[in-house]
Amino acid sequence: MSTQRIGTTEGIDIPGMKVVPIISLAVVHNGIVSLCGMTADPVGDVKVQTRQVLGRIDHLLQKAGTDKSKLLLAQVWLANMRDDFDDHNSVWNDWVDRQNPPARACVGAPLWQPGILVEIMVTDAK
Repeated sequence: MSTQRIGTTEGIDIPGMKVVPIISLAVVHNGIVSLCGMTADPVGDVKVQTRQVLGRIDHLLQKAGTDKSKLLLAQVWLANMRDDFDDHNSVWNDWVDRQNPPARACVGAPLWQPGILVEIMVTDAK
């Protein structure tokens, strides 16, 4: 069984982060694609950021040879669960494959940089 890694954070500079962890953006192993937590640029409201994150997820899934119709699991973190949950869900619902929705958890959590409102991590089948 081979493991394919798609993109890493090694050598990149992220404004506001003193030490960037070295991680893979996506890992493919045994027919499963695991993406790292994806965030948006720290601008706009939660709808804008959710659209950007989901676009980044689509891009990485495509690089891994799959798409959102094969999502197994999604984990979502919102910086402000009370105020942003409904707006986030409206964008999510427009994006998700309604015939093949994943299992999903969504929780409130302080995120790593001010202005970051949403982070999403997914697991997909190939």
